[in-house]
Amino acid sequence: MKIQSLDAAAAGALRAQLADLLLDALASCPAMGFPAGLRRCDADVYWDEVQAALADGGRVLLAAAHEGTLVGTVQLELYRRPHGCDGAELQKMMVHSRARRRGIGSVLLRAAEAETRERGRSLLFLDTEAGSGAEHLYHGLGYTRVDEAADADGATAIWYKSLLMPELA
Repeated sequence: MKIQSLDAAAAGALRAQLADLLLDALASCPAMGFPAGLRRCDADVYWDEVQAALADGGRVLLAAAHEGTLVGTVQLELYRRPHGCDGAELQKMMVHSRARRRGIGSVLLRAAEAETRERGRSLLFLDTEAGSGAEHLYHGLGYTRVDEAADADGATAIWYKSLLMPELA
């Protein structure tokens, strides 16, 4: 498996696979912040927005590929707020349903942590569906659950990880 950071041009070249990945992820995990019944054209609009954020420098897209096929992604939204927070937010981690339970999510998260450190940032935040299997993954990789918020779509758990401490092996 290969993990790489995709720039806007590379994301454009992989548009069909990215849209397929998003639609597959939504079929098994509809609580990703997208409206029900997302269509292919809507997925393309979403990836247009991601591509623009990549070109702007505010977002990083890490992709996992196996034998030339995209099997997962995770995004880092880089904080650029005036208060000086040196953090980033993990967003929209997706692993294709055919590739789950093979450690790809863990590899993507470790790559996101390394990318965050390389960019001189030391704090990662994320949110996920409360009670989901993803919470076990985040906890196992050293993330701390901070809070839970509820809205019409259900409960969301908020997690963070400080990257200042060396990781324990």
